[in-house]
Amino acid sequence: MKPFLDENFLLQSRTAEELYHDFAKDLPIIDYHNHLPPNEVAENKQFSNITEIWLHGDHYKWRAMRANGIDEKYITGSATDQEKFKKWAETVPYTLRNPLYHWTHLELQRYFGIQDLLSAENADAVYDKTSAELRNPDKSVHGLLEQMRVETICTTDDPIDSLEYHQAYAKNPASFSMFPAFRPDKAMSPENKEAFNQYVDKLGIVIDQDIQSFQQYIDALKSRHDYFAENGCCVSDHGLSHLYAEEYTESEISSIFQKVRSGSDLNLEEINKFKSALLIYFAEWDHEKNWVQQFHVGAFRNTNSGALKKLGPDTGFDSIGDYSQGLGLVKFLGKLAEKDTLGKTILYNLNASDNDLFAAMCGNFNDGTIAGKIQYGSAWWYHDQKDGMTKQINSLSNIGLISRFVGMLTDSRSFLSFPRHEYFRRLLCNIFAEDIVNGELPNDIKWIGKVIQDICYYNAKNYFPFKK
Repeated sequence: MKPFLDENFLLQSRTAEELYHDFAKDLPIIDYHNHLPPNEVAENKQFSNITEIWLHGDHYKWRAMRANGIDEKYITGSATDQEKFKKWAETVPYTLRNPLYHWTHLELQRYFGIQDLLSAENADAVYDKTSAELRNPDKSVHGLLEQMRVETICTTDDPIDSLEYHQAYAKNPASFSMFPAFRPDKAMSPENKEAFNQYVDKLGIVIDQDIQSFQQYIDALKSRHDYFAENGCCVSDHGLSHLYAEEYTESEISSIFQKVRSGSDLNLEEINKFKSALLIYFAEWDHEKNWVQQFHVGAFRNTNSGALKKLGPDTGFDSIGDYSQGLGLVKFLGKLAEKDTLGKTILYNLNASDNDLFAAMCGNFNDGTIAGKIQYGSAWWYHDQKDGMTKQINSLSNIGLISRFVGMLTDSRSFLSFPRHEYFRRLLCNIFAEDIVNGELPNDIKWIGKVIQDICYYNAKNYFPFKK
């Protein structure tokens, strides 16, 4: 029986151990998509306790606690940080076979050297030890990222964000780089007319112009896209139910914009046409600047209307959606390819039933100009765990070129989430090693080790045009 979470965790053979320890383990991390707060990076925040860095905003843990019968008071409510941590510790033994069980103990080991399994019995001791360490200067935000050998992080930022914290950090950086990513979801969401009109008004304030027409709106968004580029951005990102690719005319979109600005409701056809038009604009701007565009599709968001009213969005009530994906992908990517404006693209799906569809779709639009130009992105959200990663890796291996894959990301709001890269690297090495042991791949450790290094680090380093 293998020990739990030892140095050869997830590595099931000597070959896997060799691939991981000799080739993957010590590589730097390029985390090209996350939700880390840039102000906390720029200010090199020092957290006061483990709950503040580990539980505040982590809807993965919140969902598990609710499923374990924990009252909301101890999740997002009025309980003290220590009380909330104790309720999380009480929940952890019940997360067996959920990735939270692995992540929890991997993070306790890597950041704090704690080998014990977390439970209600040792909650106070773990809280005191970790919180005390977090108050040490070497466990500030910069220290935590440097400890994990992080080289680059890309945050997720709205077009109207000032990027003041990215600018402040760039003037006095630590050992890693931080870049913004252009995330215009709110800019293309006219289905909620009140929220959309408020957004347009805020955008007008940012650019110091009263936005009255669709052309003014597009010009304003383009100016923000340019502003992001001036501040080192080379990545965009979209969170969508599916790709929108309806046929439209410019006059139609102008009329739709005027309709929603006048306070009228749009019908579904008008909403879809507006989203389709905005996506084409954003994609063409990305292509002009050689940015990488990312599409995270398939989430069924805010499913619990009562919880949404009480707690707001992003509190653990989003789910896997069963949207139809294929036709939108074909039409959207096809329109760009036909006009030769399809740039580097990463596609992420949330429903595992779409794995092979997405892996195959990427191959339809690679054109030989760039290795791995259209990427099937890493297992996302509900699938960034052993089974989900394995399925994504196998779909990409069977249908595309796993050797050109740009690898893992955290997609996290936590500064303690970077061992997820280790988790991915261990699993990747074990998958390749299993094929070697079974005679399905040659025992060419040098070459396969290089491929693993490329997937874990070098492919991303070459794919993203980060400014030095």
